[in-house]
Amino acid sequence: MTHNRNHSLDVGALARLEGESGLRVVVEDGSVTEVALNIFEPPRFFEAFLPGRRYQEIPDITARICGICPVAYQMTACAAVEDAFGATVSPQVQQLRRLLYCGEWIQSHALHVYFLHAPDFFGCEDAIELASLDRPALQRGLGLKKTGNLVMTTVGGRAVHPVNVRVGGFYKAPSRAAIRALAGPLKLALEASLETVKWVSGFDFPDVEGDYLFVALRADGHYPIEEGRVASSSGLDCTATEFAEVAVEEHVARSTALHARLFGRLPYLTGPLARYALNAATLSPLARKAAADGGLGPVCRNPFRSIVVRSVELVYACEEALRIVDAYEPPDPPALALPGMDEPVAGAAATEAPRGLLMHRYEIEANGLVRKARIMPPTSQNQLSIEADLRRVAENGLDLSHDELTRRAELAVRNHDPCISCATHFLDVTVETKP
Repeated sequence: MTHNRNHSLDVGALARLEGESGLRVVVEDGSVTEVALNIFEPPRFFEAFLPGRRYQEIPDITARICGICPVAYQMTACAAVEDAFGATVSPQVQQLRRLLYCGEWIQSHALHVYFLHAPDFFGCEDAIELASLDRPALQRGLGLKKTGNLVMTTVGGRAVHPVNVRVGGFYKAPSRAAIRALAGPLKLALEASLETVKWVSGFDFPDVEGDYLFVALRADGHYPIEEGRVASSSGLDCTATEFAEVAVEEHVARSTALHARLFGRLPYLTGPLARYALNAATLSPLARKAAADGGLGPVCRNPFRSIVVRSVELVYACEEALRIVDAYEPPDPPALALPGMDEPVAGAAATEAPRGLLMHRYEIEANGLVRKARIMPPTSQNQLSIEADLRRVAENGLDLSHDELTRRAELAVRNHDPCISCATHFLDVTVETKP
């Protein structure tokens, strides 16, 4: 018996995730024998665009990879180039970068929680239908996203593809008055984020857990966003340069999307579940209390409850942004001048995009032109774990109707990443039962 369904959800576009995706499930004798998430997309050309360009251009070019999280690409690009030069920016620049990244976390998490993920738990096709059931919730989500955009505009010059970011820092440091004007909206956003945790923790979650190998940054004394060492739940502890060597990407026959494995063999998961599992103790006291009140233990392995973890991260991002705003002193100068070079250099960096670990590595010629670029987004790292989730959903849902199994399968994809939702504008789910 074969069933087909088309699903459309337009939330923007991310390079490497444009196009159609198909889900195939094969059941033999009452057992799931095959699950495949097939992503068909145009080739991603950013690594080909960059060679021959000056290293100063990298942040603005890579920002175009994603309209939802351009800051992640800019911050990682800047850090990778600075690593190549052995340069360290001032603490003031680092804090301003963290504030900009907090703005992106706020707007991206709000988008995902309220507009891409929550409708599934209400059986709604989209956020518009959800608004007819709970209008105050959607207004709260819009307010959170607006605040995140405001932070990005204040620090970065605009909310989509910020123009104030450069290698070494910023073109212009925002004034104290401009930054401190963010305090009022952020305080309201903090209240809204706490309400968000209460709201989502009341959803009805399927009782499913994944046996994940978690990979995320780990920083000294604080929850990782813009810097840290790469760590895993199995004991990995390395620099971004070392991680670039052990995270191996490959093409598979069923998909044009790259799939990453640790050491070439181990699937792993990045993103909120991984960050929380490896760093929950470094959350602020308020965020830890929100997590406990939301029913989270020290580790969450239920992918459907990732919406709760994201909401806890909203609390933390609002608090962290307020902390930086209160202590803000404009960096002077706003950017570090990188030293000259007389030989080729190479550097790598990793940051925590809202949806997970993002790694950049660049080789730069002595004339300042990029020789080679490698960009590994969270989605390529999560592909295999998402397929494992789909298998668990199918195995636990054999008694469900086709419509409900399809809904669960789509939700299993959206659990992890709004940009995967972009890729699955038309999600054909085929369940084939063999006698």
